[in-house]
Amino acid sequence: MITDTELYRLAIVLGSAAMVLIILYHFFEVNSGEESSTLKDKAPRKAGAQTTPASTKTK
Repeated sequence: MITDTELYRLAIVLGSAAMVLIILYHFFEVNSGEESSTLKDKAPRKAGAQTTPASTKTK
């Protein structure tokens, strides 16, 4: 039978391993060479086009 101490250690080890894998996944996802499809890819900008910030109006 598994004791409380062994169960506690197992939970800590598996939880820690899960967190390390999640961090590694995000690290590799952010630093991957492949770019995701964005709005910028779908609509190329013209050479002289400038973007203007949205105007904010307060009442």
